[in-house]
Amino acid sequence: MMNPSLSLARAIADAVLYEGYLLYPYRASSQKNQSRWQFGILGPPGAAAAGAGEESTMFADALLRAGRHARLEVHLRFLQLQSRTCEKFDDGTFTPVSELSIGAARWLTWDEATEQEMMLGPFALDQLAGGLTVPVQISGAEEVETLQDAAGAVAGRLVRRRLPLQCEVGLGTTAVGGTALGGTGGGEGTGGGESSTAGLLRLRVSAENTAGGRTVKKPEAIALSFIGTHLLLSLHDADFISLLDPPEDARAAAASCSQHRGWPVLAGPEGQSDVLLISPIILYDHPAVAPESSVALYDSTEIDEILTLRVLTLTEDEKAEARATDPRAAAIIDRCEAMTDVQLQALHGILRSPHAEEELGAGPGSGAGLLGAPRDGTDLAAAFPVLTDDPLAGPPWWDPAADSSVRPEADAVVINGVAVARGSRVVVRPNRRADAQDLFSAGQTARVTGVHFDVDGGTHVAVVIEADPAAELQEWYGRYLYFSPDELEPLDPVPAMNDGKGT
Repeated sequence: MMNPSLSLARAIADAVLYEGYLLYPYRASSQKNQSRWQFGILGPPGAAAAGAGEESTMFADALLRAGRHARLEVHLRFLQLQSRTCEKFDDGTFTPVSELSIGAARWLTWDEATEQEMMLGPFALDQLAGGLTVPVQISGAEEVETLQDAAGAVAGRLVRRRLPLQCEVGLGTTAVGGTALGGTGGGEGTGGGESSTAGLLRLRVSAENTAGGRTVKKPEAIALSFIGTHLLLSLHDADFISLLDPPEDARAAAASCSQHRGWPVLAGPEGQSDVLLISPIILYDHPAVAPESSVALYDSTEIDEILTLRVLTLTEDEKAEARATDPRAAAIIDRCEAMTDVQLQALHGILRSPHAEEELGAGPGSGAGLLGAPRDGTDLAAAFPVLTDDPLAGPPWWDPAADSSVRPEADAVVINGVAVARGSRVVVRPNRRADAQDLFSAGQTARVTGVHFDVDGGTHVAVVIEADPAAELQEWYGRYLYFSPDELEPLDPVPAMNDGKGT
């Protein structure tokens, strides 16, 4: 019998499976689509050391409480690379070409991928106490699709090839204090009211690409890789424990769990704990696909509304190339073009929070759903935490524009005994969790455009880099870089101002 929680978890698992499969503008000629397959890659042994591919292993620990009849089912899911070669038919022979056009139809030589899922088990948990290794074999294949012209004559063909894959899935359990199985709770489930670690197990799940006997180069390495690899684990008569928010008696055990290239989160509907997703992407417990997200865009780091609008701005030639690149790209173009005004509007202004109900103080009877949208789906309102019943009534609890004590254009901060204010010149010395943009500014001279103070007592100095050719435009637009006072070195000594706020 299919676990209903597992069925609901597949929607987010599919999003993980295809994350980064193909990126906007969805064309083979686009630079960003020259290097694909970013997540969950299990490369063949030796590929990482040779600089030709990714590591061959991933693993993650999980915690669970097991009943007497506990069983585990494992679903290994991934993409298998499938090379698609266009071949033109001419003078009785087929010749590989980069592009093939027959009438209005067009195809490009391209790497597709096919979904693969292997169900392992079910296993009784006592089978796993000594460790268990399960080999997985995926066969290769060659498929030929013959293409004909309008007269019915053979004009070419598409040849799709997949190399065989092999891996091993490892499963092992260890008891975390108390009794390993059954405990003193008895019967089905994990009840019994125990507050100790009795019945608590640590489960380690690993996957390792075991392809061998080849000289690995980059094209071959990805063809022998497991792509977008993740695992869905389903329990019977047992419950997984959240590693993000474990109960008090399991916190030490949760802190001792390890992960390598796989992140375990509770999956399925909120309140259920019998399904776990081990994902190559860090997620919260019970992740879900936004209800208004009707098109799979394969890029969850982008805002759906922006990406959809960008797709609609593609020229007809660009759309034609995208359709020729991959059937999934063609589906994106078609679905975006078919979206109604209502569907587009539903994408606008939605703010997601994994803790929306907590932030809004929503109780069991509240109309706010987990993702900040009403449970009945009738009104997709933005989910902002508010401090009053009516967020539009009255001013916000603090408005910097209305606070006369805050004047970024006139305020100053004393750095190394020198008052720094708007117009001061400084040298940038990034040192606080600097990102790449900050590091590019290291050692550069900058002009201060304002000094800002936050409600927590922090000071932030807004600057524009003098060497930036667009410095004047940046200042006009208000696009500043912000640094802490201890990241700046004053250049122009000026008298300290009476209202200067020192460090």
